[in-house]
Amino acid sequence: MLTVGLTGGIGAGKSEVARLLAAHGAVVVDADALAREALAPGSDGLAQVVDAFGPDVLTADASLDRPRLGRIVFANPEQLARLNAIVHPYVGRRSQELMAAAPDDAIVVYDVPLLVENDLGAGFDVVVVVDAPDQARLRRLTTVRGMTETDARARMASQAPRSARLAAGDEIVVNEGSLDDLEDAVTGLWERLSARASGPG
Repeated sequence: MLTVGLTGGIGAGKSEVARLLAAHGAVVVDADALAREALAPGSDGLAQVVDAFGPDVLTADASLDRPRLGRIVFANPEQLARLNAIVHPYVGRRSQELMAAAPDDAIVVYDVPLLVENDLGAGFDVVVVVDAPDQARLRRLTTVRGMTETDARARMASQAPRSARLAAGDEIVVNEGSLDDLEDAVTGLWERLSARASGPG
């Protein structure tokens, strides 16, 4: 098994790279999906969030109001740390379970936004960083995801600087062109990962 840590700043295109790697045959473990699972309606995690941040973080149907919670935590490092203390243990447990269930010859890609921030790189055989210029990321967040510029900048500022992510990467996937360009880059990456997975050691 080859374990790959996939990361990138918000808006860099990490999720698209994960999708393309899955299409090539990777087993993808999505930390964001697990974080959503941790805070699903009726979960212990959601109850802890309500205890920590108050009932205003719930919608009318008692699910999590993610934009409201995001505005609270991404503007305040202490509040973000409170949220992470609830979510991260669950995500860690489920990630290990899913990775352990993968076939022995799999290339397992752990899609984790905060790999650099949480110093997780040493736990993977290869760290892949998806990179795009900050202005491109900001444009995607405001046009594709519909964030306000203030919210987008707060989310970006809550993450490690671009230089720190680039320094942590064994492989860098640059995503500043077309989808065809990205597909070509990921195909090349997959070929290198496959060669490493099948090579000695």
